[in-house]
Amino acid sequence: MGQYPDMVKAAKRQPPKNLPATAGMVWVPGGEAQLGSQEGDPDAPIHGVQVSGFWIDQTEVTNAQFAAFVKATGFVTDAEKTPTAQDLPGVPKDKLVAGSLVFVPPPSAVDLREFWSWWSYVHGASWQHPDGPGSSTLGCEDHPVVHVSWRDARSYAAWANKRLPTEAEWEFAARAHLDRQRYVWGDQQRVQGRWPANIWQGEFPQANSEEDGFAKTAPVRAFSANGLGIYGMSGNVWEWCQDWYHPRGYGDPSQLAVDPLGPSISYDPDEPGAQKRVMRGGSFLCSDVYCLGYLPGTRMKSTPDTSLCHTGFRCVADAPAPSKTGQRGR
Repeated sequence: MGQYPDMVKAAKRQPPKNLPATAGMVWVPGGEAQLGSQEGDPDAPIHGVQVSGFWIDQTEVTNAQFAAFVKATGFVTDAEKTPTAQDLPGVPKDKLVAGSLVFVPPPSAVDLREFWSWWSYVHGASWQHPDGPGSSTLGCEDHPVVHVSWRDARSYAAWANKRLPTEAEWEFAARAHLDRQRYVWGDQQRVQGRWPANIWQGEFPQANSEEDGFAKTAPVRAFSANGLGIYGMSGNVWEWCQDWYHPRGYGDPSQLAVDPLGPSISYDPDEPGAQKRVMRGGSFLCSDVYCLGYLPGTRMKSTPDTSLCHTGFRCVADAPAPSKTGQRGR
């Protein structure tokens, strides 16, 4: 996994041997931008970047798209594999079962520092069974796939002859040239009185008022696209990025970074021994009173084998720019 950034460097130096199909993708012209958190987050200071042009999936990868990948390859996700004692040292043998983390709202208000009170490891939960055995994705084929780890997402991207976006590419595309504005759609929380993204409204974590129309995931095109024609860059599901996580991963914020690939090592002061990858975009569980992850400059992180009910991904590609007569994939 540590060699993955080198693969991206090589891809940027020379055209890929087998150009990916760009149907369903949007061309993001290169340029300079000021990225980072407008909330004063020391983990994501405002910094300048210069990004080369690239293609990005117009939507998060859907259940239908991931199902096609699994059908073609026989791929088994991390959530569907039984963990070993080496994977989870100290866990009793009878607890080593395949599954994933599912959000379960508590019956009443809880201390927001006690995040474990609304998470449950559910045996049998996976991308095919989001809430565990008995649940399915039937009727939700156009929703984003969830319960996929970073390793799962990378495998899909390789199969599609694409890759995961760098953190800089992701935020550059999310902002769509809106310079240092709070949301991917501007500076106002609502647009014409409506919520422009699938996030949490109400009392978190026990009561979601669903003012945006959704309690969990939403169809990937349920809300308006940003200025580049990209859907879902705020809320719905967290999206994996290629970068290792490090609180100082941006380097020197006073220097313009050119096509940054992120740090060469991972470090999380909260869990010094855990190697983690970056996630961006927030999810349907983001709330103004608890999680501002749906803001474009906000970062999250998790280990590459972690799967969650609110984590998905989208891909990018290093294909030639579209002709002047029009953009492919739009």
